[in-house]
Amino acid sequence: MSDTFEPRNELEQKLQAAQVGEIPGDVFMRELMDLQVFMPVEDKLGIDGFQSSNKAKPLTVKTEDGTEVLVLFTSPERAKPFVKDFPGYEGGLLVEFTWVLERAGGQGIALNPGWEVGIDMEPDMVQQLARGQAGES
Repeated sequence: MSDTFEPRNELEQKLQAAQVGEIPGDVFMRELMDLQVFMPVEDKLGIDGFQSSNKAKPLTVKTEDGTEVLVLFTSPERAKPFVKDFPGYEGGLLVEFTWVLERAGGQGIALNPGWEVGIDMEPDMVQQLARGQAGES
């Protein structure tokens, strides 16, 4: 590890606290619902950070077992090293995590892939979280 992960926003502070056991995982997941995440989306026009289509295509990757995983980050800056390998995904959307859950379908979620502070959620966990949110609204 060359650089130490320095939290730059509320989400990163809470995520790091959950990873080191300062706050329970279930508390973090509840608090995550009200926070914004950065979702890289494909920008076919190449206009800096502007998504012209109402059908934004979010960045997904397949795991070794074939599971489709939606890629999210705690901020646009955290996405930059990862999206270098995915031309066209330099732009994105800042959205509430609940908005993502409502649209994730049967996908898993990777928050901050490539960073030491992140979380991977299996598709069944994503669906369970989405059901929990649907029951609360």
